[in-house]
Amino acid sequence: MEYVFPTYARYPIDIVDGEDVHLVDSQGQQYLDFTSGIGVCSFGYSNQLIKDSVDTQAGKVWHTSNLYDSQLQDQVAAKLVEPGMLTFFCNSGTEANEAALKLARKSSGKTKVIAFNDSFHGRTYGSLSMTGNPGIKEGFFPLVPSIEFADFDDDAALTQIDNQTAAVILEVIQGEGGVNNAHADWLQAIETKAHQVGALLIIDEVQTGIGRTGTKFAYQNYDLHPDIVTLAKALGNGLPIGAMIGKQELASAFGPGSHGTTFGGNKLSLAAADAVLDQLTPEFLTAVQAKSKSVWAILKNEIAQQSIVTAISGQGLMIGIHLDEQVNVEDIVKALQQDGLLTLSAKHNTLRLLPPLVMNTEELTTGLTKINQILSQFAQTKMEAKS
Repeated sequence: MEYVFPTYARYPIDIVDGEDVHLVDSQGQQYLDFTSGIGVCSFGYSNQLIKDSVDTQAGKVWHTSNLYDSQLQDQVAAKLVEPGMLTFFCNSGTEANEAALKLARKSSGKTKVIAFNDSFHGRTYGSLSMTGNPGIKEGFFPLVPSIEFADFDDDAALTQIDNQTAAVILEVIQGEGGVNNAHADWLQAIETKAHQVGALLIIDEVQTGIGRTGTKFAYQNYDLHPDIVTLAKALGNGLPIGAMIGKQELASAFGPGSHGTTFGGNKLSLAAADAVLDQLTPEFLTAVQAKSKSVWAILKNEIAQQSIVTAISGQGLMIGIHLDEQVNVEDIVKALQQDGLLTLSAKHNTLRLLPPLVMNTEELTTGLTKINQILSQFAQTKMEAKS
């Protein structure tokens, strides 16, 4: 790519077409997609309801300023939030987390924020400052001050939450950081301590939200009651949209002029989100849970038995296969690409799977079979090298 900044270590695959849960590159190679565009296209690449909704809106008006009322924004927000919550629409997950940081500091009058090692909240300055990955911060200091880090799923974090804390931000399952699960009792203890000292609990659902774990939001699996929730990715199924959801009592801190965005709440993106949320029914989520049960049976009974697999983590259709450090996860990803399956990597040598939620059990099984075969080949090669 001659005219684009090299900000990504791109694979030499140019995706030019897609149908359902399959993608095609410029060379005509077909792929079964276990990435969903990094957790974005949960309804696949040819969902008719989403296409119809966007086409209808495109025939009206594409964009209007946020200086005017938007019934479409209110309509989508009503489908998104629980009673007593309000929504701010933006363009991405990092923008949603920026908004959350600003709202937490302004509403509390405090500045200290507790975040977690191995977290990922985005690459703009506020979100980057709350991200627990030192490698992606190099060259960008000084970052936003008064942000402290604690170990994820570790009770020692409770001691860092005090009366000076404005907010605690976390993912209930860390995605980029290695698909790391937190225990329910730890998450609940964090929420209790935060609320005891008057701090807000911010839950980043950018990757886990909109059905990925079998519920609308992943925090609903843990009996949590966050003050602020951030999301993006799957909300627009490929059209750029993010959202920050916050409790109604925080509204006075986010009045006119306190925050804004030119393209947030864009009508085309909202039309896509509207169709996504219409399809995110209880019946749909029940189907995701059923498919997930089949997937996890294969993961536990077959893939976990591979000698180069050290652990499997995640929930629903968010999966991390942790590999022996003598095997490079990127070699696995590339081998699977050659076999017609697209997968992802994550921190700590993790093979990350985020298949579309509409993928059927047969297709999911096909993908997992490919993974099992490739892992077996790498395990055999490792054994031969030792002997």
